[in-house]
Amino acid sequence: MVREWDPRTASSAEIVSLLDTLNAVLAVDLPQDPPWRESSLREYLAEVMPGERRISWVAQAEPATDGTPGSLLGQVNVLLLGNIGVLEVLVHPSARRTGLGRDLVLRAARRVYQEGFESIGVEVVGDTPAIAFYESLGFSREYVETRSVLDLSGVDWAELAEMSTGVGAGYHVEFHPGGPPDELIEAYARAKAEIRDIEDGELRPSSYDSQRLRDSLDCLHRRGMKPYIVLALHEQSGEVAGLTEVVVPAQHPTRADQYDTIVVQDHRGYGIDRAIKARMLMELRSAEPQLTEVQTWNAQANEAMLKVNAELGYRPDRDWCEYSVDVADLVHRLDNSR
Repeated sequence: MVREWDPRTASSAEIVSLLDTLNAVLAVDLPQDPPWRESSLREYLAEVMPGERRISWVAQAEPATDGTPGSLLGQVNVLLLGNIGVLEVLVHPSARRTGLGRDLVLRAARRVYQEGFESIGVEVVGDTPAIAFYESLGFSREYVETRSVLDLSGVDWAELAEMSTGVGAGYHVEFHPGGPPDELIEAYARAKAEIRDIEDGELRPSSYDSQRLRDSLDCLHRRGMKPYIVLALHEQSGEVAGLTEVVVPAQHPTRADQYDTIVVQDHRGYGIDRAIKARMLMELRSAEPQLTEVQTWNAQANEAMLKVNAELGYRPDRDWCEYSVDVADLVHRLDNSR
């Protein structure tokens, strides 16, 4: 049975059942990733930025003979933002190759079409069955990043401490748990707007104005995701010359997520990128003692950041791909295949 589902009003048993399905998928597709936890999972699934909406459906097994509700074997949610619907699909490994995944995608695609959106995007992990699944539905690959993972147990902390002080004269580095201070929000947003050291795909837009930045930080906190910021400030102008962001999610607190790392064009060549990322790792060692790994994503064309990551000890893991499809074409294809 597939039905529309709201995580805000779902029972605790349904949240736990969905978590079980998510971890079963991870065990098969990404066995080196840490399992997720129930902490703030409801909020992670429900909270969105202003102006965005998330709509979800679940596939539930038939009730047991004693009337106990069936487990959640699958879930699809679509985040409506800008001019695109961003899709996420989970199907328990035991329910794969039954047509459930196609049914879930069709539910979401019909709603996206009815809402007037023209395209659907999805992030797909390389070397998993999802690649063939989405390509069979007509999705086209638009963008590829490589995920790299840093094992903190192998870090040379003395060497890292030296790296963290390697910023050129005229700059100083600051650590800000929770987000940049309000007096630096405008300068922070300007740095993010001017240029980025990573080429984000369309499905993970960054925040380039001060209000959206505030909204983004607030949304992270509401979803149980703790942001940490390291800034390089140009002493003469007071401008943000570089920044790096790491988020520690309550849902998998032993592995942190690297977000943007940016060095403004006029301030390149002073060792800022390596220094701020090294400083971040030093600070996280104290602030998040349970942390064992940090994961980051980079385009292969971004040779400078890949070099910095390699110096810090990151090791490439697998590709992370963005796919998209015309909504009308997808609905037509899926309806005709039923």
